[in-house]
Amino acid sequence: MKRRRIKLQGFNNLTKTLSFNIYDVCYAKSEDHRRQYIEYIDEAYNAERLTQILANVADIIGAKILNIAHQDYDPQGASVTILISEDATEDVQALANNESPGPLPDSVVTHLDKSHLTVHTYPESHPDNGISTFRVDIDVSTCGRVSPLKALNYLIHSFESDIVILDYRVRGFTRNVRGKKYFIDHKINSIQNYLSADTLALYQMMDVNVYQENIFHTKMILKDFDLNDYLFGTGIADFSEREKRLILRRLRKEMTEIFYGRNISGGNISR
Repeated sequence: MKRRRIKLQGFNNLTKTLSFNIYDVCYAKSEDHRRQYIEYIDEAYNAERLTQILANVADIIGAKILNIAHQDYDPQGASVTILISEDATEDVQALANNESPGPLPDSVVTHLDKSHLTVHTYPESHPDNGISTFRVDIDVSTCGRVSPLKALNYLIHSFESDIVILDYRVRGFTRNVRGKKYFIDHKINSIQNYLSADTLALYQMMDVNVYQENIFHTKMILKDFDLNDYLFGTGIADFSEREKRLILRRLRKEMTEIFYGRNISGGNISR
């Protein structure tokens, strides 16, 4: 059934912002391995690659790129910012407000008029226990009917996402032709409704939503993982059974602390 469109007076002034952190965690045994991991991440997600990812996001949400600024940093990390504007096609406007998953993929800055995309990367490592973590911060902020939520699946699958922390908020208001205010122009119960079935199956998720304020928050953490996929520069055969148990414990502790946003004492790991 086709939904009735709300007739608006002039420009849609609602600001829709999707902000999230993506974390990749691994175990790098030696100091040399940890250095190589940082170098690998820095090359795999350099400013040029991040720019292309955000350009694809603009295409997915139906936005026109106005300006791009990007920068690689020494010793590591990158940023991209893109300014964008709304594409006025009817197909994009119809797509933007549907509560359904967006496409999957087969710091850079881009500028939209009154809207923007940004990404910043933060590779780092634990000083003495072998854990290395790569964090990506992404903001997709749009005005008008363009919605950032359709880019979720593409972005999650564009990175090695062990943990994803998502925030979506609609700010401001717009009016219909009779002057009535609308503080949100689409129905949403949960960010999870915009995720594909395979993504939902892979992650344990937790919602904290404040519906009356149009604030939606979702945390995601992988349900299961194969230790061999988390070893950088070594293989599972290089470790004894005792060492493997210790590494698994360290990886779970790191991921659990990131997911819950607090430090956990050695014996209190819930996963």
